[in-house]
Amino acid sequence: MAALLVASVLTGPARAARVTIAPGGDVQAALDRAAAGDVLTLAEGVHRGPIHIEKKIVLEGQPGAVIQGSGSGSVVTLSAPGTVVRGLIVRGSGRDLEAMDAGVFVKQSAIGAVVVNNRLEGNLYGVYLHGAEDAVARSNVIVGLRDGRINESGNGVSVWNAPGARVEDNDIRFGRDGIFAVASKRNIFRGNRFRDLRFAIHYMYTNDAEVTDNVSVGNTVGFAIMYSHRLIVRGNVSDGDLNHGFLFNFANSSEISGNTVRGRALPASLWTSPGLRGNEAREHGLPPADETVSSLPGSVRNGPEKCVFIYNANKNTFQNNWFEGCEIGVHFTAGSEGNAIAGNAFIRNRNQVKYVGTRYLDWSKDGRGNYWSDNPAFDLNGDGVGDSAYRPNDIIDKVLWTAPHAKVLVNSPAVQIIRWAQAQFPALLPGGVVDSRPLMAPAAVPQSDRKGAAP
Repeated sequence: MAALLVASVLTGPARAARVTIAPGGDVQAALDRAAAGDVLTLAEGVHRGPIHIEKKIVLEGQPGAVIQGSGSGSVVTLSAPGTVVRGLIVRGSGRDLEAMDAGVFVKQSAIGAVVVNNRLEGNLYGVYLHGAEDAVARSNVIVGLRDGRINESGNGVSVWNAPGARVEDNDIRFGRDGIFAVASKRNIFRGNRFRDLRFAIHYMYTNDAEVTDNVSVGNTVGFAIMYSHRLIVRGNVSDGDLNHGFLFNFANSSEISGNTVRGRALPASLWTSPGLRGNEAREHGLPPADETVSSLPGSVRNGPEKCVFIYNANKNTFQNNWFEGCEIGVHFTAGSEGNAIAGNAFIRNRNQVKYVGTRYLDWSKDGRGNYWSDNPAFDLNGDGVGDSAYRPNDIIDKVLWTAPHAKVLVNSPAVQIIRWAQAQFPALLPGGVVDSRPLMAPAAVPQSDRKGAAP
């Protein structure tokens, strides 16, 4: 019998050990002693960091377990494939942007690592996925830096060259950008919630990816998609973002569908872009903070400035989106070509479209266009399509865009005569956007922010 027991121990599969570490214990020493597959549990209380996990283990926390960093470097660094960090409160990273100091830093070697159900507070970066293929950041609450210049803060989640990485169901507030992705591919950003940020999601050189069902509330820009191709941008909500709900700059061959932008009445003190000045703001298509000043202190306007800004973006499909309550519904410029724009609803925007160009663009497809809340069309045959084309802009609009001071003449008899003549003689109208088959009722349905905002 004794020989049989020894044989079973020698030949049977090794079981993962479960170790509980009390506050004040040496977490790094316990990690170094652990074997691959072990589960280390931090008891309630404060545990000293930073720590480095170099084996495939699970590090978890009981409710109230805190890893407190030293204020230098990252608090938790993962370098082993398949590592899991869950249920912890992580605080106290360094403030070095070049060193990418983070609450949880996931190295390139940590393929498939999972960072889930943590609370990351006051770190420079919340989670940094630095080249970690198929890594996951899910269901975390990330509260970034509240003090100092916004451009000296890090992002809630940064994704650099991490193919297949997923960022899902996180609440992200404060810091620079909620999620910043650069030089990556095949990523999924789904079901996240953002507040008090510069950009909710900022995409740069990231292709063949998905941005779905995210909610941005009260940020400077909701979703900035730049230099990226073959994306699915679907079911997202921008609620009261200040400057842009969506910004597409050289974003090509993508599907943009079922998204909602809603404006809110905003005090003039919030019209500026926090932290973005001069050339940096212009690079992102934003008005610089030091040049965006209200002419009437204390006045309000509908925000955002633009529901969607399309700049040199080509061969995209915009359908079934809801754009409501902006200064400009769509600003369309810089030679954007081959876009299909149909089935969208443009509701109560001060200017439905701003297009400074001479080409004729028909925003309808397969016999159906878009819904325009200011279109006084008739539908005598009851087919749901207006009997006459809708033109959002005329000659006077273009004069006002190129010479804003001409607004003082907008109600003058001469301007009214010009507009009357254009209505009577359509040949006088300039090239520009026309919806030849405008809808009589919205085909799109606005998404709700049923998932709420970041706490």
